[in-house]
Amino acid sequence: MTVKRRALLLGGLGAGLGVAGIGAGVVTDVLPGGPSLRRALGMTGPDGTVPDVPAGPVHTGREHSAARDTDVDVITMTPEGVDPKGLPVCLVLHGRGGNARSWLDLGLPRFLTAAHQSGVPPFAVLAVDGGKDSYWVASRSGDDPQRMLTEEVPGWLAKRGLRKSPCGVLGVSMGGFGALNYVRRQRGTPVAALLSPALFRTWAEAGSRGVFPDSGLWEAKEPLRHINEIKGVPLGVWCGTEDSFITSTRSLIDAAHPAVAAISSGAHEAAYWLRVLPDALRFVGTHLGSPATRTPAGG
Repeated sequence: MTVKRRALLLGGLGAGLGVAGIGAGVVTDVLPGGPSLRRALGMTGPDGTVPDVPAGPVHTGREHSAARDTDVDVITMTPEGVDPKGLPVCLVLHGRGGNARSWLDLGLPRFLTAAHQSGVPPFAVLAVDGGKDSYWVASRSGDDPQRMLTEEVPGWLAKRGLRKSPCGVLGVSMGGFGALNYVRRQRGTPVAALLSPALFRTWAEAGSRGVFPDSGLWEAKEPLRHINEIKGVPLGVWCGTEDSFITSTRSLIDAAHPAVAAISSGAHEAAYWLRVLPDALRFVGTHLGSPATRTPAGG
């Protein structure tokens, strides 16, 4: 929603209900649909924007994933003006309903350049299709996105002349769920960053998504149920106060004690992710740029 539209909504609602009455109702959530009203009034914070800098190189290809039993898009991105050879690699996992190209729609190639220009150590990213609603776990026979990440992605990276061992992972929404499961499988992941992670405190919440066939699979994969397997990894978490997953995100923060826990005004939407993405990339790049992560280049 643009600022102009929000201003119009504010004017219309103020005229119809009275600005003072709206303010009191929104703050206390007395009005029905209080959080929705706050979003309409622009109280979720300013919309983020894509940096006005050159996009770095983007290379898109197709690979057959035996783990997923389908062909997938494989997209690599690096900052503008940086030799990709030897750069550490961060996986970026898309949200529900998305695919690898969702990161291009979000403007990630420009964000990478802007991050490097601001002093963040450069790194490459790899985006791949994980399935529209898979939550990046094997929930159906013959389709295992996590096995693709751990067993097939290294070869695809090497084929593209990049370091074959990803050093970090960044996930948004459903991708946050997948990122934490990647951390569980890849012990020693140097860094993980989550934007609005889609996590579930109960089977009732998870089951309502229609993704997990039974509670047993969900319990085996739900990161909140396996916090001890996540602790020790440098973790950054960003979530908006109006996000439907804010309560489960707070549960994650309370249990995992991430290095960065950034809660600010925002909803579960691209406008928020664009705003916090620079901070998340700085967090990732700073950890990937440490001496221990930079070497060996061929790893």
